[in-house]
Amino acid sequence: MDGWRPRDEDESAVGWRLWLALSGRLWPSGEWDGTPAEAVAGLRAVLAECDRIRGTYAGDPTAAVLRLVDSVVFVVSLPVELWRDDALPVDVDRAALLHSDLAGVVEHVAEVRAVLARGGGWAELEAR
Repeated sequence: MDGWRPRDEDESAVGWRLWLALSGRLWPSGEWDGTPAEAVAGLRAVLAECDRIRGTYAGDPTAAVLRLVDSVVFVVSLPVELWRDDALPVDVDRAALLHSDLAGVVEHVAEVRAVLARGGGWAELEAR
């Protein structure tokens, strides 16, 4: 993933919003009911925020920050599509698959957050 530097204040604000959206809980909480649908609830919130970001950004539609948003949408959409309607508690095999899908998302999100933090000047926040 290439570096990113905001071109202007609007793009910086979008980068900050995306960084904040990706700062929330991606793994299920301790209150998880054992279903994949509940496990991807946080991912659905990330997708909703990405949609809001894209819908309110009035800057250049080819801005690098929007490519980061699109990469998040692509990676997050896959497990959401697979698991969003699955309301049966996971067994050992399905838990391994779900964990693998969530781990892939978490890895990608960590990379995007690092790119945003370096480019936006928030690297010290990433270290916390």
